[in-house]
Amino acid sequence: MAYVVTDACVRCKFTDCVSVCPVDCFHEGENMLVIDPVECIDCQACVPACPVNAIYFEDEVPPEQAEFTMLNARLAKLWPVITVKKAALPEAEAFRAVKGKRLMVSEKRGG
Repeated sequence: MAYVVTDACVRCKFTDCVSVCPVDCFHEGENMLVIDPVECIDCQACVPACPVNAIYFEDEVPPEQAEFTMLNARLAKLWPVITVKKAALPEAEAFRAVKGKRLMVSEKRGG
């Protein structure tokens, strides 16, 4: 099992979670982060660090966001690892409370 980044991260990309991860399992896309399920050690350190509550244990991902489990696994293979905290996206505060952002996910690499 692993943790999964979900909808709330899209168009925000707060990276507080990255700075507490002991195994560097986060990968950066253009407008969100994902967790590599192979690298994640289920330590939970990232969960309270996320200011938008975007990270769930794999078995606890809300049903309407279930596709994020596979999305994290797939995109983690394509995107670069991120190991340092960066500034959130400029539009983060405007999108912080927006729901249903799956169609806004950009599959472009971040960095």
